[in-house]
Amino acid sequence: MHTLDEVNKEKLPKHIAIIMDGNGRWAKQRGKLRVFGHENGVEAVRNTVENCAKLQIQCLTLYAFSTENWNRPKVEVQTLMKLLVASLRKELETLNKNNIKLKAIGKIDTLPQKAQKELSEVISKTSKNTGMILTLALSYGSRDEIKSAVKEISIKVKNNIISPENIDETVINTHLYTHFLPDVDLLIRTSGEHRISNFLLWQIAYAELYFIDVFWPDFREHHLVEAILSYQNRERRFGKTSEQLT
Repeated sequence: MHTLDEVNKEKLPKHIAIIMDGNGRWAKQRGKLRVFGHENGVEAVRNTVENCAKLQIQCLTLYAFSTENWNRPKVEVQTLMKLLVASLRKELETLNKNNIKLKAIGKIDTLPQKAQKELSEVISKTSKNTGMILTLALSYGSRDEIKSAVKEISIKVKNNIISPENIDETVINTHLYTHFLPDVDLLIRTSGEHRISNFLLWQIAYAELYFIDVFWPDFREHHLVEAILSYQNRERRFGKTSEQLT
């Protein structure tokens, strides 16, 4: 199995984003309720975060809960929120030990008050850390994010704060939830599904996509390394030709 030692430290992706998919199906295969899968997915999160920190990845963004996930069964949503609170409280020491700064994107004000409070506290208590930025996408939807950015920019145009002629990618970036992050270099999705599912649509414009047929609770170091090695073996041209790059 692959290990972190195999990764070329000179060619690391600055920003890795992960769609953590397959918790429910993992549990179903074992004759358990979907919440059992979510509970076991926590270990995969811990393992992945620590390994990315060891590699000195600059930014890691995890798709933890989408705007569409609110439509899931009430019991499952409640369990996910309880897991969020418990995990944040439990992992604070680990985040600080690894010099990780926690951030969150999405409609955070739609989360339960207890979850908002715990999230705010952990963000505050890790704010001075200077290592990897771990961003949780919570109650997040990319279309909603873009819609919000368009509204904010429109208001500024109306109030003569921004001129329409000056609206460029930089202006749009500064109005996105992810304004503090670079574009995504590597997007990983587990479970074998080949969809983006309304995640960072603007930010993954030139990301390398990696789909793996492993449910999230089983995702470990060697899977992460496989994804990064795949990234490192690709030629990123950004619209140019191979000859131009050389």
